[in-house]
Amino acid sequence: MKNLRKSAIAGSWYPGKSATLRQEIEKYFAYVPDLYLEGEIAGIVAPHAGYLYSGQVAAYAYKLIRGKKYDAVVIVGPSHHVAFPGVSVFSRGGYETPLGIVSISEDLAENIKNFSGIVKDIPVAHLQEHSLEIQLPFLQVALGDVPFVPLVMGDQKADTCYELAEAIYSALQDKKVLIVGSSDLSHFHNYNVASQMDAVALKHLQSGDAAGLLKSLNSDICEACGGGPMAVAMLVAKKMGAEKAQLLKYANSGDVTGDKSSVVGYAAAVYYS
Repeated sequence: MKNLRKSAIAGSWYPGKSATLRQEIEKYFAYVPDLYLEGEIAGIVAPHAGYLYSGQVAAYAYKLIRGKKYDAVVIVGPSHHVAFPGVSVFSRGGYETPLGIVSISEDLAENIKNFSGIVKDIPVAHLQEHSLEIQLPFLQVALGDVPFVPLVMGDQKADTCYELAEAIYSALQDKKVLIVGSSDLSHFHNYNVASQMDAVALKHLQSGDAAGLLKSLNSDICEACGGGPMAVAMLVAKKMGAEKAQLLKYANSGDVTGDKSSVVGYAAAVYYS
């Protein structure tokens, strides 16, 4: 395949062998209580740390979509390695994980570019970026072979979030699409401070309040490395008719490692009609 983006984190952030990776995700799913939501799931928020730290939280979102049918998935994540204005799309080819290749929904990617000049092909933004790739094995186990559009936000200003959300929604046409916002929450505070800061973000996620989240992030009363992607996911889901929101799970790295001196927060949420 031309334009094949090879895995940057298999074998480190998650298992590098197909069978082991699938078993690990199935184990996470097994620990998630069964939850049935009436209505169509349009969007989810999921964390993007290594599976050891945030995989169990992510499973709360992905188990809800297991076996559902979508024409495509749009994943929005922050850029951790490359600085650039606007948004980068990887618009042709595919991403490879140990579970196989996830192909790009090329027509949808082109449509999104056509609806906004801030969305451009910047391949280097995708090469080492983990915030998108970390979601893919969960998608592969939950949904099987579904194409996707990877979007990396170089800036997360409110104007960028609103323009990107409008472009994504305008590009959907009659496709049934799942929008995924990839983000961790507060970084490297002690457990109590992290819990207090994250509670602010969680309140906005629980109510589907993208504007409130962006305002709180701008005021530094909460933190999220992917605040923009979470806001975009909520905005697009709402445009798609998803008026209901539910916070599914919160934890931080201290809950996993026992080290509560410096933690990172993780949340899973769902937006549905």
